[in-house]
Amino acid sequence: MQKDIHPEYHVINVTMTNGTTFQTRSTWGKEGDTLNLDIDPTTHPAWTGGDQKLMDRGGRVSRFKDKFKGFA
Repeated sequence: MQKDIHPEYHVINVTMTNGTTFQTRSTWGKEGDTLNLDIDPTTHPAWTGGDQKLMDRGGRVSRFKDKFKGFA
């Protein structure tokens, strides 16, 4: 393995959107830096099941629904 090609792996602090913090190891920043998240699992609709809308461009969604309407 080649020497001096890998970034430094160190401990950083992560602050989530609700203010909670935890420590993890990362190559981001420097030892002890704080990473402030704009989106995290407590706020993002993909994890929280928030409102999601399907954009029907060119009838693709409606064709898909028609094709598989009796499947489930």
